[in-house]
Amino acid sequence: MTIKTRFAPSPTGYLHVGGARTALYSWLFAKANQGEFVLRIEDTDIERSTQQAIDAIMDGMQWLSLDWNEGPYYQTKRFDRYKSLIQQLLDEGKAYKCFCSSEELDEMREKQMAAGEKPRYNGKWRDRTDHPSDQPYVIRFKTPQTGTVVFDDKIRGKIEVVNSELDDLIIQRSDGTPTYNFCVVVDDWDMGITHVVRGEDHINNTPRQINILNALNAPVPTYAHVSMILGDDGKKLSKRHGAVSVMQYRDDGYLPQALLNYLVRLGWSHGDQEVFSVDEMISLFSLEAINKAASAFNTEKLIWLNQHYIKTLPASEVAQHLQWHLNEQKLDTSTGPAIESVIQVQADRVKTLKELVEISRYFYEDFTEFDEKAAKKHLRPVAKEPLVLIKEKLAACTEWTPESLHTLINATAEELGLGMGKVGMPLRVAVTGGGNSPSLDQTLHLIGQAKTLARIDLAIEFINNREKS
Repeated sequence: MTIKTRFAPSPTGYLHVGGARTALYSWLFAKANQGEFVLRIEDTDIERSTQQAIDAIMDGMQWLSLDWNEGPYYQTKRFDRYKSLIQQLLDEGKAYKCFCSSEELDEMREKQMAAGEKPRYNGKWRDRTDHPSDQPYVIRFKTPQTGTVVFDDKIRGKIEVVNSELDDLIIQRSDGTPTYNFCVVVDDWDMGITHVVRGEDHINNTPRQINILNALNAPVPTYAHVSMILGDDGKKLSKRHGAVSVMQYRDDGYLPQALLNYLVRLGWSHGDQEVFSVDEMISLFSLEAINKAASAFNTEKLIWLNQHYIKTLPASEVAQHLQWHLNEQKLDTSTGPAIESVIQVQADRVKTLKELVEISRYFYEDFTEFDEKAAKKHLRPVAKEPLVLIKEKLAACTEWTPESLHTLINATAEELGLGMGKVGMPLRVAVTGGGNSPSLDQTLHLIGQAKTLARIDLAIEFINNREKS
C-alpha cells in the first residue's frame, strides 16, 4: 500500500502557523514512508473563500518548500461528483430530505435546552414521505441509530463514540451545495488518502465521516489529530500573540528552515535534539512521537533557531532569502560587495534577515551624515591626526586584503602611540557612519579602497567644521 496524506486548508484567510505545522507533519509522514502528499483546497464556503487566500496558502507552502505530488484540487470543481453520490445515498435510503425551517429548528433546540437535553436535530423528517412540493429542503445523512464508531487515532489512541449521540447531519444545503463533512469524505476516498493528519478540532467530525464512508462502502483512512498551539500566555494562538501568518514570518526576516525546524518541534521530539535538517526530520519522523498535549509557542526559541540558521547555512542559501528583503527595503547591491560576503561578516550580529539588511546599508550606499551619538563621541578634533595618517597609509596600500589592512591599522596605532580604540573607532565611524560594524579589516575590505578614502575625507571635513563652530 502506498501511503498517501493530504493537507486541505479552507481559503478563508492566510496560512497560519497551526495549519503550516499540520501540513508539515502530513508532508513528513508521506516522505518518511516513501508516500505521496496531496494539496486540496476546501473552498465549499463560497462566500468566505477568496483567491487572495488561495494565493496566500500557495505562497506559504512554496516558501516552506512543502511540495505536493498531486493537486491543488478544488472542491468547487467537484460538485457533480458530490451530487451524484448524495443522490445515490437518497436512492439507497441512507439520506433523506428535511423540510424544517430555521424557525422550527430554533424552537426544537430551545425546547431541548429547556428540558436539559443536548440541542440536536430530532429526526423529524427521517422516515416521512409526505414531502411538500413547494418548500426548500436540505438533505441529511441517516446516521445509524445503534452501535458505536471506534477508531484508533495514531496520536490519541482508541476513540469510541456511540451513534445515538450523533444527529443526522446536513450533507447538502437548501441551495444545492454539498457541505464540508460530505465533501471531505468523498475527496479522501477518491484521492486514495490512507492517513488523515489534522487538528484536534476535527475529532468530533471523525465519527460522522466514518459513518458516511461506511454508507458509501469506502475504505476508512487512519486518523491522527494534532493538538492546538497555544500562545506563551497559555491561550489559543491568535493575532494578539504577534505574527501567526506564515508569510508574516518571512516578512519579519525569518528563514523558512528556522520556522520548519521550530514547527516540527512544536509537539514532536526526538530525544533532546533541537536542530534538525529536513532530511533528519524525514528519517526520524513518526506520528506516534507527536505529543497529545497542546504546545506553547515560544518566540524566543524561534529567534534562537533563526540566528542559528543565519550563521550556519551556506551564505549562498541565506542570500536567496535575503534578496526578498533587499528588494523590499530598496537596497541596490549591484555596486558593492557580493551579498554572500556581507552575510559571512554580519551573520553573528543579527537575529533576522530584516536586521541584516538594515545594518548593511553602508556597504552599498554612501551617506552624508554620521550617527549623531557616534560622531559626538569619536569624530572629535583629537581623532583628526589618526584619520589623516590612516588615510595616507590606506591610499598607498597596494594589497587591499583583510590581512594587510589589519597590519596597517595596527601600525598606525603604534606609530602614534595610541590604543587601538583611539584609531579604530574614529575610522569605524568614518567609513560606516556609525559605531557598530564587523572587524575593521573585514569592513574596509568589503567597502573597497575608493569608498573608504572618500568617507575618511568626509569625516575629516566633519571634524574641521566641528573645530570652527
